[in-house]
Amino acid sequence: MKIFFRYLNITTISILLLGFAACSKSNISRGTGWELDKDNSFKDQETAPGLVFIEGGTFTKGKVQDDVMRDWNNAPTQQNVMSFYMDETEVTNKMYIEYVEYLKKVYPPEKPEFKGVYESALPDTLVWRGRLSYNEDLVVNYFRHPAYGEFPVVGVNWFQANSYAKWRTDRVNELGLEREGYLSDEAKEAPLDGQSNVFSTETYLRRPELTYGGQIDSLQGKNQKDSISVFASVSDGIILPGYRLPTETEWEYAAQAQSGDREYNNYKGRKKYPWDGEYTRDKDKRGVGDQLANFKNSKGDYGGIAGWSDDGGAITVQTKFHPPNSFGLYGMGGNVAEWVADVYRPIIEDSRSDFNYFRGNVFTKPLRGPDGKITIDTDNVEFEILPNGKKYAKTLPGEIKKTAIDKDDTYLRTNFNKSDNRSYRDGDLASSRQFDQNIGENEKQKKMYNAPENAVKTNDQGELIKEYDTSNYKSTLISDEVRVYKGGSWKDRAYWLDPAQRRFLPQYLATDFIGFRCAMSRVGSNTISQNKTPKNKRTK
Repeated sequence: MKIFFRYLNITTISILLLGFAACSKSNISRGTGWELDKDNSFKDQETAPGLVFIEGGTFTKGKVQDDVMRDWNNAPTQQNVMSFYMDETEVTNKMYIEYVEYLKKVYPPEKPEFKGVYESALPDTLVWRGRLSYNEDLVVNYFRHPAYGEFPVVGVNWFQANSYAKWRTDRVNELGLEREGYLSDEAKEAPLDGQSNVFSTETYLRRPELTYGGQIDSLQGKNQKDSISVFASVSDGIILPGYRLPTETEWEYAAQAQSGDREYNNYKGRKKYPWDGEYTRDKDKRGVGDQLANFKNSKGDYGGIAGWSDDGGAITVQTKFHPPNSFGLYGMGGNVAEWVADVYRPIIEDSRSDFNYFRGNVFTKPLRGPDGKITIDTDNVEFEILPNGKKYAKTLPGEIKKTAIDKDDTYLRTNFNKSDNRSYRDGDLASSRQFDQNIGENEKQKKMYNAPENAVKTNDQGELIKEYDTSNYKSTLISDEVRVYKGGSWKDRAYWLDPAQRRFLPQYLATDFIGFRCAMSRVGSNTISQNKTPKNKRTK
């Protein structure tokens, strides 16, 4: 080394040092050495409001400890889950009221073009009624009264839960863009004053110039340069992935919370409840004997003896009333059951997927107009009439219209070949009792599950015409329109608190014991970095 440096002058050494410094910059390409347009360094995904990080891993899905119902609808399978985020609690009445009040301001019910938007988002408070129960005060007060503000929202169907998640995504990203200087402080208030359409994350990414109904230029933030609009993109790392319903696999993994106890029995699926132990009562000295969840103890016993309440409530309780599991999630056992994203099938097709398992994929793409550009309707609301006659606001003004993928999109693909994959490999068709059987003139049954197909149509006067399926050849309630819900509730016995238990309900129905919580995908590293050095790069 001494001989080498003897032949190097100060200028040469300076050039080498500058070269090393340049290569260490994050905006210098490692592929070409060229200086990039912007610094692409990225620290970590921001934890969005209300969420808890769930580190992914492997677990035994579907391992129930008791199967007294003999359902046999969740055979144990080894699955792997990517890291994700999940709501700390179920969505509360207070959180959901914020959503419906926002819709009421932006889409006033008294305007004909917006009629039905606000009403379609409201929970069905009549779910509290019973033929032989007096619950009228719950019908009036449970959703609106501040005493129930921190209680989980119920009476929400699967469609409404998804609509809330989409709205929440837009509000969080809108605030994030304002914080980073891409939107002005007045941007999020403009729709509330009727000055523009609401912000849509997907529209902002695909057609940013049409955001806020084309009024984005006047709502730009401090990043705007010389009257030229500056938009954020995915590559900036500012815009978060969308809030959504968790998949069944994610929900079950999060409820089991094996991270808190790495014993062999728990790891292999022998963990009965979201908490550690085999009993519903607390074994810790500070709360010994207290119930760890809100559920029905026995016939006619929903909360315990007066003055000595077992679980704190006759119906639901506050979302943080009972202690969290090892992931920091509240209410994963008891209080309310929860909608998940999956279409229900009694068989888990793990031979085709043991990674991020999910049944319910319907692949779509943005609809493009004659000019080849993505179509955005800035004026109209697109409704869908559900089988029970209720409306669902499928697309709101300012959102991108979607259409199913076609054969051109799947040509020579090996990983998928059609848009709707809800029924993919859901059983042996030929084993169905009525498969390929004549059920009418020129009509044959060729479905694995022949559930009733009720329909609601509108006539020329806009009146609903309800067509009930009166066929005598229906033998099941399973279809592509039923969704899984997980966990026990205030109405259920302890049997249903096992995270592996699963039930289903038509996606358009709501009850007084099903709520929901949101999840969000994790991008990048499977763990929260905290300036960690990769394992294969560590030095002694």
